[in-house]
Amino acid sequence: MVKLGNSKKPAIVRVATEERAQEIFELCENNGWKVVIGIEPDQTEDISDVQRLLGVKVKNTKTITVGHSQGRNDPCACGSGFKYKKCCGK
Repeated sequence: MVKLGNSKKPAIVRVATEERAQEIFELCENNGWKVVIGIEPDQTEDISDVQRLLGVKVKNTKTITVGHSQGRNDPCACGSGFKYKKCCGK
């Protein structure tokens, strides 16, 4: 796996102003990281790659739980009135 911030996998950043781009560039340059900066005033700022390099937890990550797992002693979901372990859990 290629490490983020080098010439094979540079950090990708999107900012709204040239001043912010210069600020991010200087930060990356001081740390020896390679970065590709896009200036897009009509888009929201995305500096998540630089945040990862700095060790800052990115807020946009979420844990997604798919469904609810049935416990052995929970009532069975089929509606029989029995516990799951005595009904559909066999």
